[in-house]
Amino acid sequence: MTTNAFTNYLENKIMAYVFSGTAYSSPSASLYVGLFTAAPGEGGGGTEVSGNGYTRKQATMTTSGNASTNSGAIEFDTATGSWGTITYVGIFDASTSGNLLAYGELTTSKTIGTGDVFRIPAGDLDITLE
Repeated sequence: MTTNAFTNYLENKIMAYVFSGTAYSSPSASLYVGLFTAAPGEGGGGTEVSGNGYTRKQATMTTSGNASTNSGAIEFDTATGSWGTITYVGIFDASTSGNLLAYGELTTSKTIGTGDVFRIPAGDLDITLE
C-alpha cells in the first residue's frame, strides 16, 4: 500500500518551515497507523475504526530519498467485533486524537470481523513525496 497524500495540516507545516522559517516540531519518535472504513481527505475526516478492540498502532519508519517505509510489521489487536471493511490507512502524530499527517488507499480492501487480525508486513506501508 502506498500513501501519497499529505494532509493540509502537514503541507501547511512544511511550507511554513521551508519558506518562512516557522519552526515545526516533528512528531516525537512515534508515529501511529490508523485504519479507515471511509476515505479521509486532505482536510482530515474519513471514518476511522473505533471500538471492538481497535487502537492505533505505533509504526517505525525508515526513509531513503523521497520514500519512507515501515521497518517492522504493524499488527493490530484481535478484533472483538466487526471493524467493517478497511479501505484506507492513515499516519497520525498521536495514539489518540492528534493530527492526521498522511493517508492512502489500500491496494485491496479487507473486511475485519470478530477474531480477525489486521497486519501490515514490514516494507508494505510506503510514503512517497514526488
